Amino acid sequence: MEHDKTPDLLVDHDEPPACGCALNAAPSRTARTLTQLHDLKADPCWNDWKWHMRNRIRTVQELLELFPNLAGQPQIQDVITRYPLAITPYYASLIRRADLTDPVFQMSVPQMDELYDPPFLQADPLQEEKDMPVPGLIHRYPDRALIMATTMCSMYCRHCTRKRVAGTEERAISAAHLRQITDYLTAHPRIADVILSGGDPFTLPLDVLEGIISAVRKVASVQIIRIGTRTPVVLPQRITAELTAMLKRYHPLWVNTHFNHPVELTPEATLACERLVDAGIPMGNQTVLLRGVNDSPTILEELFRGLVRARVRPYYLFQCDLVRGIEHFRTPIKRGVEIMEYLRGRLSGLAIPTFVVDTPQGGGKVPLLPDYVVSSCPTHTILRNGDGMMIRYPEPAADTSADL
Repeated sequence: MEHDKTPDLLVDHDEPPACGCALNAAPSRTARTLTQLHDLKADPCWNDWKWHMRNRIRTVQELLELFPNLAGQPQIQDVITRYPLAITPYYASLIRRADLTDPVFQMSVPQMDELYDPPFLQADPLQEEKDMPVPGLIHRYPDRALIMATTMCSMYCRHCTRKRVAGTEERAISAAHLRQITDYLTAHPRIADVILSGGDPFTLPLDVLEGIISAVRKVASVQIIRIGTRTPVVLPQRITAELTAMLKRYHPLWVNTHFNHPVELTPEATLACERLVDAGIPMGNQTVLLRGVNDSPTILEELFRGLVRARVRPYYLFQCDLVRGIEHFRTPIKRGVEIMEYLRGRLSGLAIPTFVVDTPQGGGKVPLLPDYVVSSCPTHTILRNGDGMMIRYPEPAADTSADL
């Protein structure tokens, strides 16, 4: 596939065309450096989300222009051939050190470690394809379903759980498949909560995105629509007044996003979240625990505090899925439990997510918590708090009737 080709999905007549500037030169792009990206922040193009989409880093050549130190890693092309590359200029501009000590670099730049595939990893460990009764719809839980609205993202995270599909083709769900999905939802009225995911739905043109949302909202039994997007993190320019005005027409609607590190909570990202919340859209965040990126209790404490300040509720902390190409990001489960124990008592409950493992073979999400119950008997239970203090908690009396 020719990854640097601008997909048709970017044609949107409801918003102004992307401005032209140096990095958008045709037919070939000019050389770019991180310094150039920082200089471009003063250019009007920088606030145009379509400009960022058209100028995503997609090829090895563009990657080496930004990060010459990668020239000694010839297998990078093998990685990109298997797992596509895309980094928005905005997100690339957050990189401070072009090596694995930088969290944004780790999450966005292909690494040869992605070619390491132990036998217990799978392309689809959650068996989403098995739970797909019609194309593009995953129905695992009785009352919820997920629609794969597109296979496109503004950036292809190196830890993506859908590396098998994200970016391999960049296309929206077809009208025929959308009709099949709404027919299925109508025939299964127990499904009250529908998630739009992908890929990233917010990379779709406004009219295409609204067409999908409108079709789902017309199903009488659907009560809640949720949208999963990482654009507030990697492309905050996408959260425009036109987008929020459209979304407001389809309440009740929620947005879940995906901040992993405090460095991602830039003023631009915070403003994007504020625009959504000010439009009456509640926001949640799903963080993935990543080795060498955020597997530190102090880093996650800072992140969750920052999210609450931005009015984004920390929702889930995910253990890495058993996906091919991300073994180098996985942490022991006990590390996540240790971090959750650290956070309890240091953060309010509002700022503490649920640590979960999305289990293989389609087993669903399993929450994991530190064990605070030391012992139990009919008369009392011994509890341990986050500081290690033991507390005797009396159980209800067996006979509560008054002694008359």
